[in-house]
Amino acid sequence: MFKLSEIKELIKLLDQTSSVHELEIESEGMKLAIRKPDRPEADGTAIQATPYGYPFTQAPQPQSPQQVAPTAVYEIPAAQQPPSSPAEGALHKIVSPMVGTFYSAASPETPSFVNVGDRVSEKSTVCIIEAMKLMNELEAEVRGEIVSVLAENGQLVEYGQPLFLVKPE
Repeated sequence: MFKLSEIKELIKLLDQTSSVHELEIESEGMKLAIRKPDRPEADGTAIQATPYGYPFTQAPQPQSPQQVAPTAVYEIPAAQQPPSSPAEGALHKIVSPMVGTFYSAASPETPSFVNVGDRVSEKSTVCIIEAMKLMNELEAEVRGEIVSVLAENGQLVEYGQPLFLVKPE
């Protein structure tokens, strides 16, 4: 069962990020889905927690809206998306390989792995993504110069979310 305090914390984290649009969590026969609206005219994010049967491999797909009875629905304001520049197409995006927490350094006392203007190689560590208490080092995958850092230290990031923009060499 999801605790209200945990749901509120997830809503707060999602609201503070502009690039995280959807989060799904499964636990003890419940599935919590938090989604930001796809349309700019929408003014809120729907969050549902719905029960479904064991095993957790796949939630049943309802045939009609009446077949799903949500146990919790909340509305939060949608975060503003930063405008994308036309030059971004020529840049390589380093994306998050998983949902987790982004850390720019190995510890609060150490400097960031990379900063804007730093040169990286394919094997350079650029950040750590913490998922389920495991620290996963993320490598640059490309040789070039860091042009932009798109995530903030301690920010919740989602699978496929761009974290860095690199100008390839």
